[in-house]
Amino acid sequence: MTLNRDLLNEIKAAISEKIDLKRYFTDEEILGVIEKSVFEKSREIFLKSYEKKDLISAVFNSLRRLDILQPILDDSDITEIMINGPNSLFIEKFGRSTRLNMQFESAQKLEDIIQIMVTAVNRTVNESTPIVDARLKDGSRINVVLPPIALDGPIVTIRKFPSKPVDMERLIELESVTPEAAEALKKLVLAKYNIFICGGTGSGKTTFLNALSNFIPQDERIITIEDSAELQIQNIPNLVRLETRNSNLEGRGEITIRDLIKTSLRMKPTRIIVGEVRGTETIDMLQAMNTGHDGSLSTGHANSTEDMLSRLETMVLSSSPLPLEAVRKQISSAIDIIIFLSRLRDSSRRTIEISEVLGLENGHIQLNPLFTFEEASNDMAFTDKVEGCLKRSSNPLINTRKLRNSGIACDI
Repeated sequence: MTLNRDLLNEIKAAISEKIDLKRYFTDEEILGVIEKSVFEKSREIFLKSYEKKDLISAVFNSLRRLDILQPILDDSDITEIMINGPNSLFIEKFGRSTRLNMQFESAQKLEDIIQIMVTAVNRTVNESTPIVDARLKDGSRINVVLPPIALDGPIVTIRKFPSKPVDMERLIELESVTPEAAEALKKLVLAKYNIFICGGTGSGKTTFLNALSNFIPQDERIITIEDSAELQIQNIPNLVRLETRNSNLEGRGEITIRDLIKTSLRMKPTRIIVGEVRGTETIDMLQAMNTGHDGSLSTGHANSTEDMLSRLETMVLSSSPLPLEAVRKQISSAIDIIIFLSRLRDSSRRTIEISEVLGLENGHIQLNPLFTFEEASNDMAFTDKVEGCLKRSSNPLINTRKLRNSGIACDI
């Protein structure tokens, strides 16, 4: 049903005349008033039963939830919501982007909804600080950009995550990874290899990190560090979740990822999981991996494994004026395994490469590819559907010390 905006506003106006919305009412009380108002209105104009139901839901969402966003957020098949101002709303569903035939009643209404979302997680966004990253109660990631930075009105991008975390079995079903590669990764996690996951936006880095975390033994103490809490680690009882904090209006009180990594080292962690590194905190993460916190995990944006290593170098150098060779030694010593994910032309998310990080040769970090994605050759016409799988290379794993120390077979 395409709701009549005038009718919707008329019902809302009638409700505000009946009750003082500034007072506290339970959801049931508000819902009762809405139902009564809608049924009274249906005596004036004919409304079918499903139209009454949709109208009641729309009014309730407008008064107590997130207005037209609520049913979109409740749709588990929608993975991305993109709001380009009050009159332009796109969604991603089953890997395809579609524009919705709906809009917010005003830019002010959209800004009010934004404030509800960000203040719920103690974040601030306004004209003086017009950009913010936050999360919703269900774990969805939200990015907001307000005018005057956004020229066409408030911009909101919401990355939704499944209510039930995707495990490695599900990734195998989706052909993102093969059973052989999954078994190898399980052994590497159990043996406490430091693993770094990289890929482009939307390639599934957080999902893959969640899946890997299921291999961590339950008797370990894990500390997660994130800008906005997104990880859904559920099998670890001794879990500490830390999240950064923005500065207040006076410019004070900021807590960065770098601050959280430093304090986590004093919290007796077995492993540290950094949701994503993108700046000066990289040096602290590498030092943690190099100083007894084996088995740590992290992610980063990159277009390939080689590109990720270059980005790590740049991020370290931005905070510490170290010789390049020393930086590369630090990286190669800290990270044992690097995994590259990609979103392919058919919107599938695949593991493209799993490589062992070796030492320096001629001043450059060497990679030992263990698994690489091979697309099946197609003699027929080019198709959008990608056929292929992750295949084990002929290269043996070189650094087997952690596997041997853990009593795990070195048959990767």
